[in-house]
This record gives sequence, structure tokens and C-alpha cells, in this order.
Amino acid sequence: MTVTENDLKNGRIVGIAGPVVDVEFPAGALPEINTQLEFDIMVEGEAVNVPAEVAQQIGDNRVRAIAMKPTDGLVRGAPVVNTGHGVQAPVGDGTLGHIWNVMGDCLDTPEHGTPERWDIHRSAPSFDALEPSAKMFETGVKVIDLLTPYKEGGKIGLFGGAGVGKTVLITEMITRVASNHGGVSVFAGVGERTREGTDLFIEMGETVMGDGETSVLDKAALVFGQMDEPPGVRLRVALSGVTMAEYFRDVQNQDVLLFIDNIFRFVQA
Repeated sequence: MTVTENDLKNGRIVGIAGPVVDVEFPAGALPEINTQLEFDIMVEGEAVNVPAEVAQQIGDNRVRAIAMKPTDGLVRGAPVVNTGHGVQAPVGDGTLGHIWNVMGDCLDTPEHGTPERWDIHRSAPSFDALEPSAKMFETGVKVIDLLTPYKEGGKIGLFGGAGVGKTVLITEMITRVASNHGGVSVFAGVGERTREGTDLFIEMGETVMGDGETSVLDKAALVFGQMDEPPGVRLRVALSGVTMAEYFRDVQNQDVLLFIDNIFRFVQA
């Protein structure tokens, strides 16, 4: 979806309704669906960059975009920059041990270097490239391996109320993947409470693997779209997590365990 900078033509805002922003572009310069747009809002005298994603082309050289940050202070007529690419997620070893947001900013260490980035809207593998497998994924948790075994390359849902131990189970499985399978894990928090994300980050950092030196956090990447953020963030953070996991699978040929918590809040977004 990327285009050269010479082909890009900027637009202007013509309508605002909460996180939904209508943007008008010159004739022949309409951006594609899922293209990332950017505009600035003045907050206390400082310009704050607000990214948005094109969701619909509504005619008359206009698109409807979903903002990824609050739009308070945004006005009609404000200039909009067409980036020429979609929302991008950080990928690679540089993501391990850190918390990221949907725009690829490192939340725990802002000065952390920017890793390689991939568009979150990627083509799925072709059907004939898929390799069906009936091999069981050994979690090392006996009750799971006996009663509800997981299949490698498959999908499974963990259901339970608040405080019953889902996070403890997730931490244990991340540890097993790293120590027994030499793999990594990606955790995508969709609509998570800030407290829940902080608790998970601290707990994973304090949990040490069998070598006595490496923490569970060192083998995991966390990406969050928190409950108080706009719907566009909560809708796209799951794709950011999938993209980060695909890099480890396709480029580094590693076993990777992807957690998305939770699907209900993803549907709500």
C-alpha cells in the first residue's frame, strides 16, 4: 500500500464526530482503505500528533477515518497528512521485554530505539501453504495436557471470571514456551485496565526462568490498547499483536505463542 512521497497529496478536515473524522482530498489523491493519516491538535500551546486510519471512502473525494487519539481541540479545515502506509507495528527482538502501544511507541522505556516496523494489514498465507498438524503442544501444565490438550498451530480460548488465575496460567505458559521450546510469546491486551497491564508487566519481570537469570518478560512482547483509549486503538491492537507474532514465525522461524486478552472487548470496540 506504500506509495512514493511525490504521489501523496494532503487533505483537510471537513467533519468531526467524536473519534470519527471526515477528510477531503484533492481529486485523484484519495487514500486507500486502512491508510494512516496524521493531523496535529494544539494542547496547552503544544502540537500533539494524532494518527487516524481510513475506514471508508464516502464519495466527493472524501474519506471517513477513525482517530487513534482523542480529537478534543480538532477543528474543520485543519490540514491532514497522508502517510501513504497503514498503521505499523514494531517487530523483531527489540520488542521483547517491553510494552508497546498500537502506534509502536514503547511505553515503559520511551527512549528505547525504534525497531523494524511492519504494516498490521498483511495478506494471510495462501491455503496451500498451510501445513495441517495434529501434534500436541505440551504446555507442561499437567491438568491442561491431560484434559484439554492444545494443538500446535491451533487456537484455544481460556474462559474464567476475575481473579481465578488466568494471568498466572498465562505467565506459566510463557515460561514453558521459552524454556522448553525455545520460543517467544506476544501478549495483546485489548481493552485492558491500566492496573491489569501494570500487574502483568511487573509479575512477568519478577518471574525467573530455570536458568535463574532470564525473566519471563525477556521472552515476551506486550502490546496494549487500554480501556480508556478510543475504539480505533482497541480495534487494531489485536492486529498489532498478530503482526509481531508473524515476524517471529516467518522471519526467525521460532515457535511463538500469541495471547489476545480479551476477545469480548475486541468485539465491543
